[in-house]
Amino acid sequence: MSIKENLIGIKKDFVHPDCLLVAVSKTKPVPLLQEAYDAGIRDFGENKVQEILEKHAQLPSDIRWHMIGHLQSNKVKNIAPFIYLIHGVDSFKLLKEINKQAIKADRTISCLLQIHIAKEESKFGFDKAELEDMLGSPEIHQLENVKIIGLMGMATFTENESVIRKEFRGLKTLMEELNQMDLPSNFDLKEISMGMSGDYRIAQEEGSTMVRIGSAIFGQRNNH
Repeated sequence: MSIKENLIGIKKDFVHPDCLLVAVSKTKPVPLLQEAYDAGIRDFGENKVQEILEKHAQLPSDIRWHMIGHLQSNKVKNIAPFIYLIHGVDSFKLLKEINKQAIKADRTISCLLQIHIAKEESKFGFDKAELEDMLGSPEIHQLENVKIIGLMGMATFTENESVIRKEFRGLKTLMEELNQMDLPSNFDLKEISMGMSGDYRIAQEEGSTMVRIGSAIFGQRNNH
């Protein structure tokens, strides 16, 4: 199956046709990304800063680059001039650094807050207490060069669909609760990034507005 055929199959399978498909292109070589681009994909997700920089330099300039992995504060400056959306903002410290580098790049950077929804300890993200602390801080109002446009979550790695569904539903509920609050002016919560190759249909049924799909598009092929 070609990448184009894979994409047609995935889109047919979408519960919500307007859900954004972010092609997870980490570890994939540039020609495969170009093939996906030629098939109509404009949103690509990477999890390593170095890889984004290399690919950004070689591929068309209208690509929207999504940082979907854990982002270290000291690497923010490298992607600040061009990154489209940072999915994995998992600490107040990181958000402050993104704002600082956005000021230097003279732009506003869109971000999603990563929320810890899975059972596994290894997953990054805010828990509810950390989120409340950040929202209660006077400093959050001073971050004028970031826009928090939604939430991101990764479900537990399990075959149990009811666990996955419950975690995704919890993220949607949290966003609804946050939107009932008097949020800082740099918050405009509309997007929910949840769902990957194995669970994107469930995620869409539970309210996802963007899914991060890699292997279902590119196959399991790795390279480098």
